[in-house]
Amino acid sequence: MERFGLIGAGAWGTALAITLRRAGRSVLLWDHDSAHVAEIADSRQNLRHLPGLILDHGIVPTQDLAQAAQSDALVLAVPAQHLRTVCQAMKSSIAPGTPVVIAAKGIEMGSGRLMTEIVAEILPDAVTAILTGPTFAHEVAHGLPCVITLACADQRIGRDLVQAMGTATFRPYLSDDLVGAQVGGAIKNVLAIACGIVEGRGLGDNARAALVTRGLAEMTRYAVAKGGRAQTLIGPAGLGDLVLTASSAQSRNYSLGHALGSGLSLADALDRAKGVTEGVWTAGIVVETARRMELDMPVCVAVDKVLNGGISLDDAIAQLLNRPFRFDGG
Repeated sequence: MERFGLIGAGAWGTALAITLRRAGRSVLLWDHDSAHVAEIADSRQNLRHLPGLILDHGIVPTQDLAQAAQSDALVLAVPAQHLRTVCQAMKSSIAPGTPVVIAAKGIEMGSGRLMTEIVAEILPDAVTAILTGPTFAHEVAHGLPCVITLACADQRIGRDLVQAMGTATFRPYLSDDLVGAQVGGAIKNVLAIACGIVEGRGLGDNARAALVTRGLAEMTRYAVAKGGRAQTLIGPAGLGDLVLTASSAQSRNYSLGHALGSGLSLADALDRAKGVTEGVWTAGIVVETARRMELDMPVCVAVDKVLNGGISLDDAIAQLLNRPFRFDGG
């Protein structure tokens, strides 16, 4: 695993490319936008997403997806709703057994599929892994310390990926629970919107702590119903990621929620957002699939009603506050 193909030259993809180079790997950094690729090549910076960071010449920008797909291992850092399209485009170029590390967080709209399920459908001969946890791209790019979950069913390949990608400050924890790791990374975006709304509405730190607590219960319930383990959700992939994104304006999902709570419309809040706000797309499909599994997820339902159901913030908050008291400690 000396050469990695990094698919997606946004902030997260570029930060991971820098991390891989820091770990001594060479990187082909792919993007679909030829102008963006040329700009990175000329300036040696990702001026659109991570300006000010000079990229080592061991990071080679490219628009040749087939070439990037022929690397020793791949990291998919495209938005979750674009993962299927990218996998379709490169399926004829990937050698059997190639490790494919998914760094996208979300659930596919329409199908309700997890990211690993999409990759398994289109790239059945790949060895799939998940990279997820409490990380902001610019901090990772600057080499600030973090822990992250790397989940892979093949533990030998998982260990090789940890060794290939890890550094003194980028510390992957190996897991074999791909379902739990993905559910935590997807649902925390929905919960971060809720926490941003609470902050923007001025409802206080107590309310935000309550949402984090109840939200963790919801994502754990969902993960277990999908075949994941509750223990995974108290690690970096669940609680760690939720705490980070539910408490910082650096989080796009939290910032969008804050804008909504402050009185902006969803359209205006999305116009102000920088990059893809995955929680907006994830909320509806989480609620739909939870309903099919007969799961109680009131916080996610409230966010979905605000984003997609046309109800006011005040009505959504009132519905949460007027739920019956619970006595089971759950």
